Amino acid sequence: MCDINPQAPFHCLVIPKKHISTLNDITEQDRELVGHMVTTAGKIAADKGFAQEGYRTVFNCNSHGGQTVYHIHLHVLGGKPLGWPPYQDTLKTPV
Repeated sequence: MCDINPQAPFHCLVIPKKHISTLNDITEQDRELVGHMVTTAGKIAADKGFAQEGYRTVFNCNSHGGQTVYHIHLHVLGGKPLGWPPYQDTLKTPV
């Protein structure tokens, strides 16, 4: 799924079917699911042709971490050099 507010030329989301509100709610039983999300991000980057140049993956957690949708999802950003630090002075508004 594409991000509604893309932060790079390529910005998609890896979203699990299982509902988990935040990273704080992940349990030992979710290890395989979260690992699958990360390996899926790598496959997407390879398929889109920017894995070797580099890309960024991001999980946001709670309001200070920039989370606005309370169902975990992994952002995959690529297609350009990504700067650091990746923060803004204002918090995002929850959806």
